[in-house]
Amino acid sequence: MENDLRLVEPSDTDVPVWLVTKEARDGWLDDQPVAVGEWVARHRFQAKPGSHMMVPGSGGSITGVILGVAEPMGMWDTSGLPSALGAGTYGVEIRPEHATKAALGWALGCYEFSRYKASTDEAPKATLAWPDGADRAYVVRAATATGLVRDLVNTTAADLGPEELAQVAADVAKQFGATARVTVGDDLLAANYPMIHAVGRAATGAPRLIDLQWGDADHPAVTLVGKGVCFDSGGLDLKPADGMILMKKDMGGAATALGLAQMIMDGGLSVRLRVLIPAVENAVSASAYHPSDILPSRKGLTVEVGNTDAEGRLVLADALAEADTETPDLLIDFATLTGAARVALGADLPALYAREPQDQSALMEMALAEEDPLWPMPLWAGYEEMIDSNIADLHSTGTGRFAGSISAALFLGRFVTETPRWMHVDLYAWNQRSRPGRPEGGEAQTMRALYRLIDQQYPAG
Repeated sequence: MENDLRLVEPSDTDVPVWLVTKEARDGWLDDQPVAVGEWVARHRFQAKPGSHMMVPGSGGSITGVILGVAEPMGMWDTSGLPSALGAGTYGVEIRPEHATKAALGWALGCYEFSRYKASTDEAPKATLAWPDGADRAYVVRAATATGLVRDLVNTTAADLGPEELAQVAADVAKQFGATARVTVGDDLLAANYPMIHAVGRAATGAPRLIDLQWGDADHPAVTLVGKGVCFDSGGLDLKPADGMILMKKDMGGAATALGLAQMIMDGGLSVRLRVLIPAVENAVSASAYHPSDILPSRKGLTVEVGNTDAEGRLVLADALAEADTETPDLLIDFATLTGAARVALGADLPALYAREPQDQSALMEMALAEEDPLWPMPLWAGYEEMIDSNIADLHSTGTGRFAGSISAALFLGRFVTETPRWMHVDLYAWNQRSRPGRPEGGEAQTMRALYRLIDQQYPAG
């Protein structure tokens, strides 16, 4: 884990950080010494959200830092400070109701991924005094889980194949007293996970199904399923080079499921948690599965393969079929599944498919509150015929080019027939550009929002 949160206990020597909105700037300056107003005017500081200005003191010291914030304050307003401020400890002057967001924004802004750098900057860095009223446990929980997800997605496929992903899951399980069982290679056939085996059998690293379980058997069951395609070449329907360059992130769904699981276990929520991760590499070799193959599935349905580059829905289908046998109280799957979702909603806005309308509305409320966005999409029954096959029970990619994210969700839904409360999240798991608190690279999307939802419905006893 490479996420140093740099949060410390408050002291009398902390340099103050004053939070000022653009609209309130002039009124705030009226209450400050004349020198502060002159300094701000000279540098034309407008208090734009996320911007900051250091106010000098005597002898080269800093009197304080003015930070522009939104109204209401946003979590990312403080995220640029860790990299912008010099060494020292700073204290945010903030209302208690905004303290958790301020601390979490700071913590996420401290994240660095330096695994592949020969040397790192060891110079003293800025630290933040815990704001009064911050939910410290939640800040550490969310920031640490975000660091886990980002680290996993950023790690190259050479260092994070199915075996290594399974080891990470085992390490997370051990930390919280959970169990992690892994079914590997041809044992998948014996255990009736034929589509996971078919997708992963061409790779040097054997395919596997990771099964993490934790919690009191008497608690409501919550099951998370994450797409763990550690690298996606496209298989025999080979991707072009520009389509393959980011495919180390195709296990972003698995990373998100593990991050959320870590938060749930750390929070001691009153659930019986199960995490299922089909971990594979979609590779090319003599044993690769083919377009037009007819694959059996754990559900008993046969699937005509439309394109070997649509492998994620195949491995998810077997895992979802297993999850569905227990009829959990809540079932959620995460997957970097379709380019169609990105075309429709872009990189920052995961697509949400929810079978129960109340789950959709509740999660949207949490997403807005947590600044962890997603957007609802329809499980439109009128498109079910798109995934029909003439020679099998289902067609993996459908018969047309339209509504690709919806048809993929409908395909997965055919393997969840007993569980009313099922949600499917089609996410990108990647920041395309660097912004304060959100460096270019792997990202934990929807995790905080879903944690808040699960915490609300199954709070710690």
